[in-house]
Amino acid sequence: MKRPTIADIARRAGVSKGAVSYALNGQPGVSDATRERIVAIAREIGFNPNSAARALSGASSRAIGLTLCRPARMLSVEPFFMGLISGFEQVLAARSYALMLQVVPDPETEIEVYRRWWGERRVDGVLVTDLRENDIRIPVLDELQLPAVVIGGPGDTGRLTQVRSDDAGPIREAMAHLIGLGHRRIARVGGPPEMLHTRTRTRAFDEACQTLGLPEAVTVSSDYTGEEGSRATRDLLARPDRPTAIIYDNDVMAVAGLAVAQEIGLSVPADLSIVAWDDSPLCSLVHPPLTALTRDVPAYGAHAARQLLAAIAGEPVSDAEEQSAHLTPRGSTASPAARV
Repeated sequence: MKRPTIADIARRAGVSKGAVSYALNGQPGVSDATRERIVAIAREIGFNPNSAARALSGASSRAIGLTLCRPARMLSVEPFFMGLISGFEQVLAARSYALMLQVVPDPETEIEVYRRWWGERRVDGVLVTDLRENDIRIPVLDELQLPAVVIGGPGDTGRLTQVRSDDAGPIREAMAHLIGLGHRRIARVGGPPEMLHTRTRTRAFDEACQTLGLPEAVTVSSDYTGEEGSRATRDLLARPDRPTAIIYDNDVMAVAGLAVAQEIGLSVPADLSIVAWDDSPLCSLVHPPLTALTRDVPAYGAHAARQLLAAIAGEPVSDAEEQSAHLTPRGSTASPAARV
């Protein structure tokens, strides 16, 4: 878990450490071509000249990094991440570690943040969320030898430890619940399709529909926001063969979907049943309260933080699976023939 140093740059550039110091500090003594080559190597390996003294000191930063590739406004309305962060803090605060959070627009920017944090010695390790297929972040973190724990999966994460929960089983449980109530036209409002957990849920949903002999599986993709949840719900309910039940990939979209159904005059659950992922207080505060796939999100975060601190300390860590979500039936699901 070696951090980049002036010696690393000198070795790769084939020059002395003094030449590297001259180049990075804008001092004479090296040619323009050599200076450009040294600066490019420093950038590539994540070394920041403004933090040279700290990077060479070997001191711990006592901080953990978390980047979120989501709109910043999502943090104020997304209970999942607030629950996850509360779990991180339970562990980090007890060990006098700080949590450094940065919102980024894309994975490429996220990688640049990792390089900067590691090169500037701002963090001792990072927590990685929203795993993707062939995730470009994984080989970079491996190359940097930056201690990291991936929250989610299963997926190919190389040497990085994963803390994950089952995403397929809860979908099957929700489908069994709705089928048992008599539903045959069931749709789903999913998250971003590039995310691995979204793909796992979509595959489980499609397989359940096929196995149970239901009409063609319909999943509408979204970005987890209430606005997108509303749009997806309107699209589904405008169809001639509109669904009698919808499963949402988070509680924010489910609450938005409930509002749309009520706005256009549909009764929940008589005309439409709703199931939400990631049970939160939101699900119990609306009327009717939402049937939800419930899991202990703070415990999920706390486990990931413990694994990361162990990795930072050089202790052996291994992949772990958290308890999967299970259905909590409430007032938003009933037989499609029910009347209120």
